[in-house]
Amino acid sequence: MISDLLENNRRWAAQKVQKDPDFFNRLSKQQAPEYLWIGCADSRVPANEIVGLDPGELFVHRNVANIVHGADFNCLSVMQFAIEVLKVRHIIVCGHYGCGGVRAVLAGRQFGLTDHWLWPLRELRAQHVEELEALPDEDARVDRLCEINVRVQALNVARTPLVQNAWHRKQPLKIHAWIYGLKDGHAHDLNFTIDGPDRLAQAHRLDPL
Repeated sequence: MISDLLENNRRWAAQKVQKDPDFFNRLSKQQAPEYLWIGCADSRVPANEIVGLDPGELFVHRNVANIVHGADFNCLSVMQFAIEVLKVRHIIVCGHYGCGGVRAVLAGRQFGLTDHWLWPLRELRAQHVEELEALPDEDARVDRLCEINVRVQALNVARTPLVQNAWHRKQPLKIHAWIYGLKDGHAHDLNFTIDGPDRLAQAHRLDPL
């Protein structure tokens, strides 16, 4: 029942205060996270818990299949606030194995409005069709496309004027591609980190304002 959630909340708050009496007073005054997390909306992937951070230590944006659209003003607004106001030092794009959005794209299933959102994933599938079809089964294809998607979305973050202008201002900012395993609870660094415009192809670099 919905009332159970409120009871859980009171119990959680009491536990926090028991461990740290000043926790909520301190938290209410400011947030100073060093990390922006762009992840999947899947309920099995709780961002703060995965990395063991308290409220106030991780700024979070989530959507279906952790996609970064260049015209998604929700995501871009979150990024702008994180970069220009909170001065985060790291942006982590984190997907997860077994992603339902990725599985739907590979299966060719339709869900209505979500199909428009997943259009970039369909393009990725088309670009990597030979590699994906060479894999032994559906789960392997899903997981591989999940990895490809995370790297591409991290690259999309780095290509934005928001990030490149931060680099032009000499603001320290790194973009990371991670993936999370639902079966073991482990997050994995995909060894795809971008820390400056020199890591981008010349065609995607922007001159300073």
